[in-house]
Amino acid sequence: MRALRAEDPESLGGHRLLARLGAGGMGTVYLARAADGALVAVKMIRAEHAADPAFRARFRREVQLATALTARWVVPVTAADTEAREPWLATAFVPGPSLTEAVDGHGPLPAHTVAVLGARLARALAEVHAAGMVHRDVKPGNILLTRDGPRLIDFGIAQGAGTTALTAPDAIIGTPGYLSPEQARPHEGEVGPASDVFSLGCVLAYAATGRRPFGTGTAAAILYRTVHEPPDLTGLDRHLPGPLRAAITGCLAKTPGDRPTAAELGAALEATTGRTDQAPGGDWLPPAVLRLVADRSTRALNPPPRPSAPAAPSVSPPESVRRLPRRRVLAIGGAAVAAAGTGAAVLLNRRDPTGTAGTPRKVPTHTLGFQADLTGPQKSTGTAQVRGARLAVALHNARADASFRLALTTYDDRGETARAKDAARSLLARTSARAVIGPTTATAARAAGPLYGAASTPFVLVSVDADEAGLPTVALRRTLCQIRASGSERGLPVIAYLTRAHSARRTAVIEDRAAGETAWNLSRYIGESPPSEGTVTLHPVAAGTDDFRPAVTEALAADPQAVVYAGVSPIRAAACAKALSAAGFTGPRMGFEPVMRPAFLTWAGEAAEGWMFEAPYTEPQSVGTKASRSFTSAYRKRYGQAPGRWAAEAYDAVGLIARTLDALGGGADLEPGQVAERLFRTAHDGVAKPIRFSETPTHSLEQENASFLYQAKGGDFLFLGRYDQIR
Repeated sequence: MRALRAEDPESLGGHRLLARLGAGGMGTVYLARAADGALVAVKMIRAEHAADPAFRARFRREVQLATALTARWVVPVTAADTEAREPWLATAFVPGPSLTEAVDGHGPLPAHTVAVLGARLARALAEVHAAGMVHRDVKPGNILLTRDGPRLIDFGIAQGAGTTALTAPDAIIGTPGYLSPEQARPHEGEVGPASDVFSLGCVLAYAATGRRPFGTGTAAAILYRTVHEPPDLTGLDRHLPGPLRAAITGCLAKTPGDRPTAAELGAALEATTGRTDQAPGGDWLPPAVLRLVADRSTRALNPPPRPSAPAAPSVSPPESVRRLPRRRVLAIGGAAVAAAGTGAAVLLNRRDPTGTAGTPRKVPTHTLGFQADLTGPQKSTGTAQVRGARLAVALHNARADASFRLALTTYDDRGETARAKDAARSLLARTSARAVIGPTTATAARAAGPLYGAASTPFVLVSVDADEAGLPTVALRRTLCQIRASGSERGLPVIAYLTRAHSARRTAVIEDRAAGETAWNLSRYIGESPPSEGTVTLHPVAAGTDDFRPAVTEALAADPQAVVYAGVSPIRAAACAKALSAAGFTGPRMGFEPVMRPAFLTWAGEAAEGWMFEAPYTEPQSVGTKASRSFTSAYRKRYGQAPGRWAAEAYDAVGLIARTLDALGGGADLEPGQVAERLFRTAHDGVAKPIRFSETPTHSLEQENASFLYQAKGGDFLFLGRYDQIR
């Protein structure tokens, strides 16, 4: 939910607009309040699309079809104007997350939830089909979750049975991965109600396993698998009872006539839940998703205020910088860190060398921008980084000898391209901005990085890998400062451990080709620099299978002393771990940071125990140095919790910039270009790691001290330390 912009209308058809819910190529969706006080979602179509007669005809049909529906689990249309210059459609507002958000954010749903979800959606489709319509785009993004049940939305491509699609004859309508075989072959026959049943089967398989039954990749590849290959239902047997599993599998028959009708499917699924479609369902969702529903409901009651000017990205005021009492300052690495509240910036009360009070003097303030995803999909990473940076700013401003103050201004780009560009432009408009920390997502970095480069403003990437994000590192070499280990060097800690701590003369690499180029690069890196100068054997696993047993059997035939999983999927890594465990292999088993997720521990079970992973971030509360203990204590006192991932690294980013400004004299006339040039010649011993840059043209971070090792132990990931210090 975002604030309205100045160009947005005050109302549409008697609906007072409150906030923006989303925008895209077709138009904008608003949160609005109807005349009777009810909250509604209003979709307004862009005028350029409405000017197309075929498009307007399609929109009229959408309204006509959706208005005729009264099913409980379908979001009802409440009003519409199909003839306006910018036509619009209002539906009841559903303050719940999509199924995509719930599964991607919290993992597969429990069997009971899947059964209730399927039963109610099947009932909704049965009524849709009874009205002579086919939805044609049943997918997780078109299913909203509420406390009492799911809601099916978006009939934008629905059409009556037997009507002609308003598209080219061979156009494929729908979303690959959830299309039926007949949708993938539009020239071979009519798409009828059975198509929606197939799509619902795909949705339920995804809800139960977190995986698409026909995989990922290009649209062409997914469509080919949909038509010619059986669905990949790995994990379905472990998560669902037989009757529920059979009902979902029946939906995925290639031939439409072999699938159940929506009504038959609804009855079969209701039988597995022990309740009817009309039973109260407050307990149908798991607690984590219920909390998400509650959060959305609360936010809907408090929409952001409408600005008086065109909205810029969400901007926080600069971090306050008043002088703190000494009794509220904690020592960190020989410096002082503020651990208490702050207020407006004031003059620093400086003291002369004799200790007598001097005249308060004004010192320059240098603004640091922090661009982060604070409310989007990766908000936990962004929030941890901003908190670490704010703590570092307080540290600097608490210094009695500071020749300048720091102010931190945060920009919430939500990890979105357009907002990232707006954030960069807003920050660059601030004449006092000396450097930027972030962005914290690859998407935002790709969008904002070139803008910072063009303005010669340094931007420090804490958690994003520039190469993996696709940034033009050579073109941005004067301003892009990455203080995390490069993804291309991920193999270095693995090789070092298997050489120094556990001499492995024979290493087997399980190359998971589902990870594409990443797996190939990891395998090549380890193969070209074998641990202990021994031998490395490569054993690929095709992207289309989750069965790692053949590759593991082949790998163990070479009698390896260590096995490395070269991939990025926690679930597929878990399959590899279970295959190794079943085969009795107990030697070192190693993987890479993207696998370090709760899903790996859950899916692998006991087979996860002992696995080791490289990671580019530290866990300061486990390091044990004086600086890390003090940092952790200050962070806990300020925020009431242990530091999150990347918090210490963001703290160090501020320290690096402050040291650079200090080396330049800290004067008010410093230019961002000067800061950028000096930044790469500055060394900083941070809480997380020492920061040093090479003298190469791209100023890359010295990798020797930039990575750490973790081990799966007791259902968690235990921090072991910096990889070069483990023997």
